[in-house]
Amino acid sequence: MWAIISAGIAPGLALLSYFYLRDEYETEPLSLVLRMFLYGAFLVFPLMFIQHVLKIEHMLPNPFVEAFLSTSLLEEFFKWFIFYYAIYDHREFNEPYDGIVYGVSVSLGFATLENILYLFANGVEFAVTRALLPVSSHALFGVIMGFYLGKAKFGLPKKQRNYVWFSFLLPFLFHGIYDYILLTQERWIYYMLPFMIFLWWLALRKVKLAKGMTIEIARSSSQA
Repeated sequence: MWAIISAGIAPGLALLSYFYLRDEYETEPLSLVLRMFLYGAFLVFPLMFIQHVLKIEHMLPNPFVEAFLSTSLLEEFFKWFIFYYAIYDHREFNEPYDGIVYGVSVSLGFATLENILYLFANGVEFAVTRALLPVSSHALFGVIMGFYLGKAKFGLPKKQRNYVWFSFLLPFLFHGIYDYILLTQERWIYYMLPFMIFLWWLALRKVKLAKGMTIEIARSSSQA
């Protein structure tokens, strides 16, 4: 049991540590990061219940609806909802890069508990695949969500609404594509590999841009 729990938790904590430690200016309180992580984990059971009901009631007529409605829409909306209403106006969210830290925290909280449950049901032999694909992808969706919420809070006010929309719509789109590939492609690895490489490239680019915005704001504040 402890081997499964350890294997389920390790990739989420490793990825969270990676993005957390890249905050070089004012690291976020660990208690708040952990709280957002737990909020994400709390989503797992109600969303699993809703997804189960949709399936047994035959409300998922094809893989497209299952990927984009049952999985992507539900999961990304509720992660976005928690972020927006629990942390967006918090005083500790005071730099653009903070959005990435909190977005990753919520996403990895969800992914970590989901991963543990999957390994209990299917076996620890799937731990590596789960770490490289579902857990990593949730982290990357969280980076994108957090980046655009950071832009919304610290960017141009006239573009705030657009950035808030992007913070939900882009993770929703990428998550839907991810699941659609798994549901429809027999040799899904040939499609998933370039898609994951693209997601990592995009997420790391957003990290770099967010850190650049943070530096600019810090310099402006010191000169004021």
